[in-house]
Amino acid sequence: MGKYQLDAKGKVAVTKFHEKQRPANFDKKQQLEKIRAEYLKKKQKQTDK
Repeated sequence: MGKYQLDAKGKVAVTKFHEKQRPANFDKKQQLEKIRAEYLKKKQKQTDK
C-alpha cells in the first residue's frame, strides 16, 4: 500500500486531473488510413505523368 491513501472522492479527482492532462488520443487506424490515402494520391500522380 502507498503512503497516501485516497478515498473514492479523491480517486475521482485524480482521475479527472489526469484525463485533462493527457493529450488528445488519436485513433491509430484513422491515422494509418490518412497516411495511406496520401500515399495513394502521390502514387496516382506519378503514374499519370
